Amino acid sequence: MGLFNRTKTAATTAVAETPAGPDLAHLTGDWAIDTTHSEVGFSVRHAMVTNVKGRFTDYEGKLHLDGAAPGNSSAELVINVASIDTNQAQRDEHLRTGDFFAVDAHPEIRFRSTSAERLRGDSYRMTGDLTIKGTTRPIVLDLDYTGSATDAYGAERVGFEGTAVVDRTEFGLTYNAALETGGVLIGEKVKLSFDISAVKAA
Repeated sequence: MGLFNRTKTAATTAVAETPAGPDLAHLTGDWAIDTTHSEVGFSVRHAMVTNVKGRFTDYEGKLHLDGAAPGNSSAELVINVASIDTNQAQRDEHLRTGDFFAVDAHPEIRFRSTSAERLRGDSYRMTGDLTIKGTTRPIVLDLDYTGSATDAYGAERVGFEGTAVVDRTEFGLTYNAALETGGVLIGEKVKLSFDISAVKAA
């Protein structure tokens, strides 16, 4: 798992293609997400005309990377929902209530991967189970490997950027309001974004 073949067919020839990418065998091992240099965010359509963006400021996560066989890689993420921040305190308080996340009863959002694969070059795909408000649904994350380095303190770091799209109503976040001009106040589709820096375990 992690590699697949595509066949390009011409009139008289067929050429097998395989995903090209860097040799990442040196990345194999366990990594912890460095939350001070990472961001877990989201955006959702508001009033049919713009997007409201937000993030979670309190979370922890870990990765197991297999650079030689990406299909053996895995990830886990636990988010403290009360740490939601949309840069508007009144809205954030509303999001914590039963209309949305009901943080008193469901204080955490959890993600656990179930499969991973390299698509091509630096592009990867990870499938996993996302749990919000007591409901678990499968989601697909599209990821890009952004590099690896040893920082000024001698720590090995690796970076990934990723996105996923979910339907919030599938997780019980159904609150909405009709607009006088037609349409609704809040879109159902939510774009999740991940900008991850992880440090290799000693």
